[in-house]
Amino acid sequence: MTTNLKSEEPRSMSTATPTRAPHSDVPTGHKDQKKVGGGLFDPKQLLKSFPDAIRKLDPRVMVKSPVMFVVEIGSVLTTILAVKDPGDWFGWAIAGWLWLTTIFANLAEAVAEGRGKAQADTLRKAKTDTVARRLSTDGRTEERVPGTDLKIGDLVVCEAGDVIPGDGDVVEGVASVDESAITGESAPVIRESGGDRSAVTGGTKVLSDRVVIKITTKPGETFIDRMINLVEGAARQKTPNEVALNILLASLTIVFLLAVVTLQPFAKYAGAEQSMIVLAALLVCLIPTTIGALLSAIGIAGMDRLVQRNVLAMSGRAVEAAGDVSTLLLDKTGTITLGNRQASEFVPVRGTTEAEVADAAQLSSLADETPEGRSIVVLAKEKYGLRERHQGELTDAEWIAFTAQTRMSGVDVDGRKIRKGAAGSVVAWVKERGGSVSQDAQALTDRISQAGGTPLLVALEDAEGARVLGVIHLKDVVKEGMRERFEELRRMGIKTVMITGDNPLTAKAIAEEAGVDDFLAEATPEDKMALIKREQAGGKLVAMTGDGTNDAPALAQADVGVAMNTGTSAAKEAGNMVDLDSNPTKLIEIVEIGKQLLITRGALTTFSIANDVAKYFAIIPAMFAVVYPGLDKLNIMDLSSPKSAILSAVIFNALIIIALVPLALKGVQYKPTSADRMLRRNLGIYGLGGLIAPFIGIKLIDLIISLIPGIG
Repeated sequence: MTTNLKSEEPRSMSTATPTRAPHSDVPTGHKDQKKVGGGLFDPKQLLKSFPDAIRKLDPRVMVKSPVMFVVEIGSVLTTILAVKDPGDWFGWAIAGWLWLTTIFANLAEAVAEGRGKAQADTLRKAKTDTVARRLSTDGRTEERVPGTDLKIGDLVVCEAGDVIPGDGDVVEGVASVDESAITGESAPVIRESGGDRSAVTGGTKVLSDRVVIKITTKPGETFIDRMINLVEGAARQKTPNEVALNILLASLTIVFLLAVVTLQPFAKYAGAEQSMIVLAALLVCLIPTTIGALLSAIGIAGMDRLVQRNVLAMSGRAVEAAGDVSTLLLDKTGTITLGNRQASEFVPVRGTTEAEVADAAQLSSLADETPEGRSIVVLAKEKYGLRERHQGELTDAEWIAFTAQTRMSGVDVDGRKIRKGAAGSVVAWVKERGGSVSQDAQALTDRISQAGGTPLLVALEDAEGARVLGVIHLKDVVKEGMRERFEELRRMGIKTVMITGDNPLTAKAIAEEAGVDDFLAEATPEDKMALIKREQAGGKLVAMTGDGTNDAPALAQADVGVAMNTGTSAAKEAGNMVDLDSNPTKLIEIVEIGKQLLITRGALTTFSIANDVAKYFAIIPAMFAVVYPGLDKLNIMDLSSPKSAILSAVIFNALIIIALVPLALKGVQYKPTSADRMLRRNLGIYGLGGLIAPFIGIKLIDLIISLIPGIG
C-alpha cells in the first residue's frame, strides 16, 4: 500500500438512483438494470444473415479484407475454368468450395452485424417524430415546431406525457423521466437543473412535472442516432491493431502468391505441371484465411459484448484500449464500497452513556428514510435493546430535515432538541446555544476517521443546556470480493487507484481494507487530471469513470473514459464509452471485455497460422509425390489420392471458418493472469490445436470423398 498521491476530485460519481443519503455525498444505492439483448450467438441468425453474406460478395466490399479478396478472385478464376471444361468434376468442386469459403467469411461478419441491426431496429422505434414547444428568446411565448427544426441553444418546454424532442440539459425545473427505450430499465429517473443529473436524451418521455431544456445537439446527431450508428456498425472503423494485423495478413498473402506463381515453372521443369485450379486451391489453403475471415467479426462481437452489458463504446479503438489498460482510476463510492454507510457503534463522550447516545440517535433518525438513517434505528434496537419507535407515535414532535446548508437533521420533542450531523455543523449548533463541547469529541471524531469510518455527532439541548452526547460511527462497507478482484488485476499487471473526497486518514484505511494499490484523497478535478497525465507520461494507458461536467476534461484525457448515462452532456461527450446503467463498478468488466477481445484475436490468429502449416502436409505431397517419390513420406495422413487430398484441404478450409464463428462471437474464455502465462496457454491450446485439427479434419473428409463412386 502506498501513501496518498495527493488530493483529488470530490466524488462526483452517481449511481442509477437519484436519491442521496442526507449526511453525506454517498448515493443511497444502485439498482441492477436489464441488459440489452440475449445470448451472443444464435444459430438461427446464420440463416437470417445469409442474404447479407451474399450481398457482401461485391468486390468493393471484399477488397477491404485483402485475404478474402484473394479468395474471391480464386473463386471467380476456378469458376471460369470449370465452365470451360464442364465435364471436370474436380474443377466444379474446387470452385464451389472456394465460393463457400468466401460466403462463410461474409456470414461470420453478417452474423456479428445482425445483432447490432436488431438492436438498432429497437432503438429506431424509440426515435419518433416529435413536435417541440420552443420558447422565444425572451422566454415568454411558445411556438410549436417539428423536432427536426431545433438548433443548438434552443429552449424547449416539456411536461408530463411529452416526448423529449432532442438531447439537452435541464435548465429549469425537475421531472421524472422514462428512459427505458435507451437503458431497458422500467424505473423512472429524476432529471433536474444544475448538478450532475441535468442531461436528458431525445426520445425519452417525461412522466411528471415540467422542465425547460436547452438543446445541445443538432437533429440527426442525438444520442439515439449515435447509438443506432454504432450498434449496427455504420460508424465502425478499423482499429489500429486491426489495420496492423490486416497489413501482416496482406503481406503473408503476397508472399504466398509469389511462391505459388514461381512454383509453376519449377513444376513444369520437373514434369509435374499443375493446373490453374490446383494452384488456386494451393494458394487459398496457404494464406491465413481463417483469421482473415473472422477478424472483422471478432471486433464487432467485442463491441457487442459491451452492448450486452449496457455499455456503448464510441469506437473499436476504445475497446482495444480497455484491453491494454495498465492503470484503473476507481471512484470509492459505489465502486469499491457499497455506497450505503451503515451505523456500527455509538461512542459516548465523557460523562454520557452509550444508551443515552443510542436513544438520541434513534429519535433523530426516525424521519430519516435513507439507508444510513435506517441503520441507526436498527442498531439502537438490536445492540441496546431500545424499542423501535415510529414517527407517527410522536404527535407533538417537530422534525428537522437535513439540508446541504445546515448539514444536520433532528427532532424537537418533549422539550428536548436533538441534532445529528457533520461534526463541524453540530459543534457550531451547540456553541450557538451557549453549550459546551467535550474535549474528547474531536479525538473520537479523528479516531473514527482514521479507522475509515464517517463520524456523525449527536447533540442535545434540554433544561441542562446544549451539549454533545457522542458520535455515531458510520462504516463504509467495502464490497464483498473486491480485495480478490484487485489481486486479480494486480496479477494482470494493472495498477488500481482509489479516488475519493474523503480525508487522507479515512481514504488510507479504506484503501488498505479494499486492497487497492494507491489512493487519491480530497480529490479535485485538477489533481485527477494531473494523475492521469503523470501515468500516461510513464507509458501507461489509463481508464476512469465520471459523470459530472467537472469530470469531462479527465474523461477526455483518459485512454478509456466511461461516462455515466445519468451524468451531464459534457461528460458523455468527453468519454469514449457510456454506461447506460450508470454503474461505476462496470469499469472492471469493461477492462476484462477489452482483454478478451485481444486474447480472442491473438488465439484465432495463432490457430489460423498453425492450421496453414498443417495443410502443407496434405497438399504439397499430393502435388509432387509422382515426380518426387520421397515426398510421399510427408503424406502422413495417408490420403487416398492427389485430387482427394487437395479437395479435402479446400473443404476443411471452408468448414473450419463456420465452425469457429461461435468462438469468434462469444470470445475466448478470459482468465485473469499474466501476459506470459496467457501467451503460453494460447500457444498450447490454439497453436497445438491448429496443428492437430487439420490432420483429423482433412483425413475424415478424405475418407468420405473416397466412398463417393467416380470420385474417391
